Amino acid sequence: MPDERRKEVQTPPPAFGPGPAPGRGPGHRFSHPSAKPKDLRNTLRRLWKYFSSYKSMLAGVFFLIFISSIISVVSPLLIKKAIDDYIVPGKFAGLVYVIFAMVLLYVLNSVFAYLQGYGMMKISQQVVFNIRNDMFAKLQRLPVKIFDTRAHGDLMSRLTNDIDVVNNTVNASVTSIFSSTITLVGSAIVMLLISPILTACTLLVVPLMFFLTNLIAKNTRKYFSQNQKLLGKLNGIIEEDITGQKVIKVFTREEKEINKFIEINRDLTRVGTKAQILSGVIPPLMNMLNNFAFIIVAAAGGYLALKGSVSVGVIASFVQYARQFVRPLNELANQFNQLQSAFAAAERVFEIMDEEKEKENEKDAIELASIKGEVEFKNVWFSYKQGEMVLKDVSFHAKPGQTIALVGPTGAGKTTIVNLLTRFYDIDRGQILIDGIDIRKIKRESLRKSLGIVLQDTYLFSESVMENIRYGKLTATDDEVIKAAKIANAHEFIKHLPHGYKTVLTDGGADLSQGQRQLLALARAILSSPAILILDEATSNIDTRTEKHVEDAMLKLMQGRTSFVIAHRLSTIRNADLILVINNGQIVEQGTHEELLQKRGFYYNLYMSQFAVV
Repeated sequence: MPDERRKEVQTPPPAFGPGPAPGRGPGHRFSHPSAKPKDLRNTLRRLWKYFSSYKSMLAGVFFLIFISSIISVVSPLLIKKAIDDYIVPGKFAGLVYVIFAMVLLYVLNSVFAYLQGYGMMKISQQVVFNIRNDMFAKLQRLPVKIFDTRAHGDLMSRLTNDIDVVNNTVNASVTSIFSSTITLVGSAIVMLLISPILTACTLLVVPLMFFLTNLIAKNTRKYFSQNQKLLGKLNGIIEEDITGQKVIKVFTREEKEINKFIEINRDLTRVGTKAQILSGVIPPLMNMLNNFAFIIVAAAGGYLALKGSVSVGVIASFVQYARQFVRPLNELANQFNQLQSAFAAAERVFEIMDEEKEKENEKDAIELASIKGEVEFKNVWFSYKQGEMVLKDVSFHAKPGQTIALVGPTGAGKTTIVNLLTRFYDIDRGQILIDGIDIRKIKRESLRKSLGIVLQDTYLFSESVMENIRYGKLTATDDEVIKAAKIANAHEFIKHLPHGYKTVLTDGGADLSQGQRQLLALARAILSSPAILILDEATSNIDTRTEKHVEDAMLKLMQGRTSFVIAHRLSTIRNADLILVINNGQIVEQGTHEELLQKRGFYYNLYMSQFAVV
């Protein structure tokens, strides 16, 4: 966020490296306050939208689950038949057929279990594929302010860890829940048909199960939600520290960073432990109640058998049904842990998807065919935070082909002017015109294709040098790329790289010097052939010799283009056609270098503070 916006933040902001917007301003990241989890019904509804694309496959999986569950319900009846009809009467001839039927059912059950697991795996992978694609696509369409105000590590955690949690739960829990439900209902029906009295004995423990599960559930979901948020925060710190290793080592702040990590890790461990302990109580608790149900059924069945009310086969099958009835409750309880974590993770994913994307182009927005490069700010007011103006009534006029320099102290509003021209942010009131057309009437894609931006902190991708330059024009040929590199004075150093233009860069081009990265950025801008050029402190971090190469390339790039140059080194903007002196969000002076020196005003004092010794 721009320097002038720092005062609006009430808590100390952790920095997360250079950002996508020009200048040091939007390069800063601030931790975003945790939002309350969305309601469970809404989360389930949105998840179903992804599953509904695979209704036929889901129907097939659920059919297999249904058949498998019915087999589980029918199997104890065969035990009853074997005991009552063959073992007790001593008719062993027919027992073979019953045993064969039981073996066949169990084999079929195993085959169906494999098929339903395979099918659900395919569905879950496709669902997660779509969710991840949708979230990444949404990230590409979010306004710059989202990346200015959220930790990159947290966004990465939502895109990877949280979606993986959803995937694991979908793959493991959905089939288990449906199977348990069918088995539970089927077992209850058969139990009622066999012996209502023994069924009532079994159901004695069910209300206690629901009461205890609900009691635990009130706290576990809260802790799992906190666990996911802290995991995102931890990833943010990791991403920040890896990116800023050189700064950490230069200032010997290793211990500080370790302590900061330990503090968040301790909070994550504390919350995770509470969540796991609370949810971990459920399985042994359910197992204990299951054993109680077995004891009750065995005792009641034995009493009824002595009175002649039920047969031995009924008791044997009912013991199986009692376990089979309570087991689905156990499984549902065991899945509770994963479900809570998955709902919390899904809510965090949908939270990003619900962020307002960049405003749509107006209905009558136009394409810029060819432009002259005339730029005019008319009474522009802008605030990052409502009521706290950063720019106040800014007006100026840049003629086609002119070089406009923006100078002023840190936080004056220089970078903000550039951000408004690129529509990274929209103005509060006033107008910004290009060739007399309000930029809000121009399609964003068309507007930005007409702009070329070279930042102080150049970003390079983990691709070859050739592809990094070609990023300015994806349809460019290799010859066009090389020609642009030559104009930018980058060709010579590229030739000496291990594989020349095919050399793959790593870690944002960290294996190159700052000057070399700037030359590649200039080559990229040259290749894009923009009508309007923005140079934001493009020479501030490089040595004098390299600066000469960069400035020569900049001059070639600026020829015939309207150029906006932001610089603290006033020596770099002496030849500008118009210098705008900005302070506290206002243009306090404007004119050429000589004109401003003669006024002996704000610019004069800035200039003398740099060159008084000379």
